[in-house]
Amino acid sequence: MTTESAGFVDQPGTVRSGEELDRAALDAYLNRMFPDIAGDLKVEQYPGGASNLTYLVSKGEKEWILRRPPFGVKAASAHDMSREYRVMSALQDHYPVPKMVAFCEEQSVLGCDFYLMERLNGIIPRNNLPKGMALSEQEGRQLCINVLQKFSELHNIDIKKAGLSSLGKGSGYVQRQIDGWSGRYRKAITDNVPDFEQVMSWLDSKQPEDAGTCLIHNDFRFDNVVLNPGNPTEVIGVLDWEMCTLGDPLMDLGNSLAYWIEADDEPQMQMFRRQPTNIAGMLTRKEVVDWYCEQNTIELKTFDFYEVYGLFRLAVIMQQIYYRFHHGQTRDQRFAMFPMAIAYLEQRCLRLISQSSL
Repeated sequence: MTTESAGFVDQPGTVRSGEELDRAALDAYLNRMFPDIAGDLKVEQYPGGASNLTYLVSKGEKEWILRRPPFGVKAASAHDMSREYRVMSALQDHYPVPKMVAFCEEQSVLGCDFYLMERLNGIIPRNNLPKGMALSEQEGRQLCINVLQKFSELHNIDIKKAGLSSLGKGSGYVQRQIDGWSGRYRKAITDNVPDFEQVMSWLDSKQPEDAGTCLIHNDFRFDNVVLNPGNPTEVIGVLDWEMCTLGDPLMDLGNSLAYWIEADDEPQMQMFRRQPTNIAGMLTRKEVVDWYCEQNTIELKTFDFYEVYGLFRLAVIMQQIYYRFHHGQTRDQRFAMFPMAIAYLEQRCLRLISQSSL
């Protein structure tokens, strides 16, 4: 496939209501940091951003990507911008990430920590491929394999060379995740969602030993990769390192497959689709697991535990987001229907549990 680079490059839009930045304070900060750059400040926002928010900030011909926590959140531990900045800085020479530019912890600027990084001009495959862009079945498969290859490469980074050995807590990752996500769900529960107690009990009783410890992304999806506009099957960058840590690679795969919606999935599952894994050529979830295990020489009898875990974790993330909406900390109407989706995720988990050989 050939394409003009300008046609499909990801573009920001108008800043969403309630997520505006203090333009005067930001402009003053940029003038201090970059005194040689002149021009009026322009601020736009990228779609998505249910967690950390992403903006395009420009002055004159200079552009930066600005990342900040969501509004209404005060706990730095939940949206640790300095950690994300440090991780991406450490990965510069080891993995395709944008170049870090500046980290700001001055609360007087935006009322929160934030950072600036370079803009990677490329295609971000969100729910659907950009309008007018079509891939053949062969190209779709190549894109799929290339994205999975980057996922596998991440798990094989030498964490000592990258200076990230202290990022995680060592062995016991599986148990920490089951305990942690169960506690988070119970803390964020509202009266209009299911309790997930049966799912949490099953995960607690069926948890395996850690399959290994490596650098994991924890949110690796197609809409967090940047593609080369001249060759849209080539990955030139990976974004959104908010939840990156050292952990179990199969748990990371379970996280990613929770978002992997196939073309023939039931309608309720289709409402979760945030990436074009439904196009011709894409591997199925089972094929992804088989490919990954073959690439990394892993023998696995069943993926059931990791699949249920991934879906449960997605439900917790959605409930934490919905909790903010429920209590008026965000007005983003995208979150209003989350309880219905969370209820479906419990049903899907229970169905998988009932069919599991574990």
